[in-house]
Amino acid sequence: MTERADKLQKIYKVLKGLYPKAATFLVHRNPYELMVAVILSARTTDDQVNRVTPKLFKDYPNPPSLMKADVKKVERIIFPTGFYKTKARNIIGAAAGVVEKFGGTVPQSMTELLSLPGVGRKSANVIRGHCFDKPAVIVDTHFSRVVRRLGLSGEEDPGRIEKDIVSLCPEDIQTDFSMMVNIHGRRICTARKPDCSRCPVSSLCSFLCND
Repeated sequence: MTERADKLQKIYKVLKGLYPKAATFLVHRNPYELMVAVILSARTTDDQVNRVTPKLFKDYPNPPSLMKADVKKVERIIFPTGFYKTKARNIIGAAAGVVEKFGGTVPQSMTELLSLPGVGRKSANVIRGHCFDKPAVIVDTHFSRVVRRLGLSGEEDPGRIEKDIVSLCPEDIQTDFSMMVNIHGRRICTARKPDCSRCPVSSLCSFLCND
């Protein structure tokens, strides 16, 4: 085991004690709902998405109903999430892709998920990790910031950060590790004023050492 891989394991054990039930903040009941929610989550908060999805899923409870939706009606429902015109086209297009390409079932493979409008690697990993128990390193702004500060990656590109963490992190804990780091970034290791005095992994932190 490399030094960085050993460091990741130590961080994982500490964060597991702090966030034992780390999970996505996007409320969903099935892969279809998570797919739609994660597309809507681009450039907005999870709370904002959770405010609009109950109405959206009541009106369009499955891919066939959403693919046939009037785009203007969808835009009105999801307006509070921002970029509503693009997002409406994407979720309708993704629903159509699920029906037309995959028989109405949200696919599990990265390649197939990436073929759907509005689904990038981060979104695909969210779906794979939370719905299908697949190994998934979920790289968002919080995750990127924290793993760089902890010295687990020196990259800024999300794809390269993902590769770094995949090389260090056992597959069976990748999704858990991703979500625990995400929560830690939201609550303690924030962008502007990280609360280093409260951080339980500060002794392992390159950011604090170089401050």
